[in-house]
Amino acid sequence: MNVSDATTWPASALDAAATAFAALTCEPAPLALDCTAFFSDAGLPQPVMPLPALRDWLLRHPRAYTARDEVWRELIRRARLDGPHWVVAAVGMALPALQQYAAQLCEGYDGDPADIDAEILTGFLTALRDRADLTKPAPYAGLCKAAWRAGRDLRLQRQEYLPVEDIEHVVPGPRTPRVPYGHPDLLVRRAVTLGILDPDDEQPYIDVRLGHRAIEPIAAANGVSVDALRMRLSRIDSRVAEALADGLLTGVASPETTVRLRQRAEQRGRLRAGRAAAARREAPRQHAAAAA
Repeated sequence: MNVSDATTWPASALDAAATAFAALTCEPAPLALDCTAFFSDAGLPQPVMPLPALRDWLLRHPRAYTARDEVWRELIRRARLDGPHWVVAAVGMALPALQQYAAQLCEGYDGDPADIDAEILTGFLTALRDRADLTKPAPYAGLCKAAWRAGRDLRLQRQEYLPVEDIEHVVPGPRTPRVPYGHPDLLVRRAVTLGILDPDDEQPYIDVRLGHRAIEPIAAANGVSVDALRMRLSRIDSRVAEALADGLLTGVASPETTVRLRQRAEQRGRLRAGRAAAARREAPRQHAAAAA
């Protein structure tokens, strides 16, 4: 089956996702998930399972919490790193829950049900791409919660507004502008200027800590492991917190403090360069050992 074989593309986003998932997982070569890394601990019947069979097994075993968590961590990783077909795969694996939410939220809804479907899918995809934290338990529950909230929020927008007879007499509340230097992006930029945060770490720090984006694609783009980037960001958190407590990011740093921070930044740069050089020297030996 090919997606192009469909004579009419479904109007509902969830129905369209079901069509795409069916095309991706049909015989003779359905997309499968390799569960070898966690097969023995999760209790799955096979180490490699076609996605429809895996979805059916998970539905029949609602208390298989370990298996569900491991499967969804792998699905989320693949959706973030291995291409659009794994995004379709993740949506298809969640379709039974997403379609159930849509049916519940559309009861008594006077708008277009396709709008609810689209919001549910958007909420799910946003969490899949950036919000789900793979270090926490139950990542699938977090994805479903985000999807349901998105659909619920759209439905709530359809509720009646409170009428106001004369808007000219409505007194607005105070709108005190924020202090410019309190904006997080500007604080991060000042941290880079002072040497508290290294220039190469500025964008990853903004993406993960301020943008709440998923860490896996960012680590891959920067050529480091997820654990290494997570540890690096944790150390930055400590330095930024110390600088905020000392007033360095919102006040004026003394020349002595500026020199000290720059020296520390240079030391970190030398250490990082040394580790990178050691890794380059080690890589040929690892390849040779693997070939042997």
